[in-house]
Amino acid sequence: MSSGYHTRWVVPAEHRESEEYRAAGRRMALAEAVYARRSALGWSQARLAERAGLDEEAVESIEESGTDPALPLIERLAAAFDSVVRIDPAREPAMSFEAHAA
Repeated sequence: MSSGYHTRWVVPAEHRESEEYRAAGRRMALAEAVYARRSALGWSQARLAERAGLDEEAVESIEESGTDPALPLIERLAAAFDSVVRIDPAREPAMSFEAHAA
C-alpha cells in the first residue's frame, strides 16, 4: 500500500509571506465559513443566494474560494445567515458565521 505523494504538504516560508498566498488563504477562510454555516442551517446554495441577494453562481464561486472576502460581501452574508461574523487570523477557522447570542 502506497503512502501517496502528498501525505504532507510543506510550504516554504517565503511563499507563506507572499501576498498571493495570504489572499488565497483569505478566500479559503471565507469559503469554509460560508459552507459550514450554510450546511449547519441545512440550506441549499439557491436558498443562500436568494437570502443574500446573489445568484447561485456567486455562491458557488464563494464556496470554491473564487471570491475575495470584501467587507460588503461579508456583511451581506452575515445578514443572510442572521449571524455575526468572527474574523481572527490567529485561530482556526480564521472566519466563522455564528448565531446571534440569545
